[in-house]
Amino acid sequence: MIMYWIFAAIALIALIIWKGYLKPYSHWKNMGVPQTRPWFIFGDSWPTMFRAMDIKEWIDWLYNMHPNSKYVGMYQFFLPTLVLKDPEVIKQLTIKDFDYFTDHSNFAVSEEVDPLWSKNLFALKGQRWRDMRGVLSGSFTSNKMRIMYELIREEAEKFANFFKIKNEDMLELNMKDSFCRYTTDVIASTSFGIKVNSLETPNNDFYIMGKEVSDFTKITVLLKFIAVTICPWFLKLFNIGFLSKKVSAFFTNIIEETVKLREEKGIVRPDMINLLLEIKRGCAKKKEEDVSDDGFAVIKEEENAPATHHKRTVNITNQDIASQALVFFLAGFDSVSSAMSYTSYELALNPEIQAKLRKEINEVSEKCNGKPSYEDILGMKYMDMVVSESLRKWPVAPAADRICVKPYTLKPMSPEDPTITFKVKDTLWIPIISIHRDEKYYPDPEKFIPERFSEANKGNILPCTYMPFGVGPRACIGSRFALLETKAVIFYLLKNYEIVPTKNTKNPLKFLRRSVALTPEGGVPLGLKLL
Repeated sequence: MIMYWIFAAIALIALIIWKGYLKPYSHWKNMGVPQTRPWFIFGDSWPTMFRAMDIKEWIDWLYNMHPNSKYVGMYQFFLPTLVLKDPEVIKQLTIKDFDYFTDHSNFAVSEEVDPLWSKNLFALKGQRWRDMRGVLSGSFTSNKMRIMYELIREEAEKFANFFKIKNEDMLELNMKDSFCRYTTDVIASTSFGIKVNSLETPNNDFYIMGKEVSDFTKITVLLKFIAVTICPWFLKLFNIGFLSKKVSAFFTNIIEETVKLREEKGIVRPDMINLLLEIKRGCAKKKEEDVSDDGFAVIKEEENAPATHHKRTVNITNQDIASQALVFFLAGFDSVSSAMSYTSYELALNPEIQAKLRKEINEVSEKCNGKPSYEDILGMKYMDMVVSESLRKWPVAPAADRICVKPYTLKPMSPEDPTITFKVKDTLWIPIISIHRDEKYYPDPEKFIPERFSEANKGNILPCTYMPFGVGPRACIGSRFALLETKAVIFYLLKNYEIVPTKNTKNPLKFLRRSVALTPEGGVPLGLKLL
């Protein structure tokens, strides 16, 4: 009798392991989709969990596993995820049928636990995201950028002039850290209405908070990413948020004080906070149309309008304002500063391209007395080609994801394709950096060739093979802002300096395997040689 119960217990345990832990690893195989060879428990996350690969190596590994397939099935621990490799499939699911895949992965923890993080535009889902996206899109039109541009230009000029004071023929900088300080000052000025000089006061509160919230190498950050993927209830149960209480308190207090001051003094500034205050007061202006050519990489908001247009009255609180200000600060502090670092890196390694860009900068500078207007910056064709090519090699986000929000069937696009059925919460994953470096779309993909984006060539770039700020209605809303501050600072740097490699510059770059983001080992050390 005892043996009977032992065998029954073993059989029950085996059934539970098979049904709960082994059967999910056949999810894609059962639909005829080529898939990986996942490890038990870890799925296909094991290379990053055990630091066998950095993030770029891992993305490339998945992308190249089945080279002739339009997609490949993988598993984030036990979560089945479809990696989209074909531009037509990406276009179908993220643009044409966007209404079925509107949300990001479950990066939001409970509002009760972490209200500041859970209400930001990146974390919001469904109608709440649509409403907030519709509200915020008015802050990033070309007309708004023109008004805000002078604040950005001042910070870029101040940044370049700071290093002149040191009066050294050649100064070595960690470009990642230096650009973090520049973007801190830009966001503090344009979004919070506060002047911060992060080069002169290196340990200011804004910079310290930015460093803390963007440190993706901490083991606690990795554990939180794992928890939101496989057991989000765990974070709520133990009252664990993405943000520390210190960071939450800092940004909440800044917004409370800023809003109070603006309302008491009647202060109006051309920034995101002012737009949200207008919504809060119920006096928002009609959305302006974009009227200028901001560059090849910019996300055209009007193309996304049908999916994001908000028709409901949106109630905005100070906490909503703080949440949006925080996510834009984080994007500028980490992602955009990284893009600037990679652009300067490519210019240092390609001196002939740097010289050609400097020639264009000097020509514009002579016409505008060293203070380029908004139209001057946007009119620099070679500048746009250089920045566009840098974003091809080094997109703002190396990958993007979407979550299925209602049942969907992907019908075969060719006779050999299977029919794929998606359930609610099934996940899509887009390996952007691998697509950008696929020689099918970009010959000699590892070479830095700005001419890919010349007037003559850019029409040959296939849709959904260039996605530096994401794709579809859920793409980054701040692309115009990011491009403008990048071009402004490159203008002033090359006007005054030659950017050169130093003995500490790595070629190729190596990335930290302990980071959940694309983090260069030792930053991006380069030299500024005064002209």
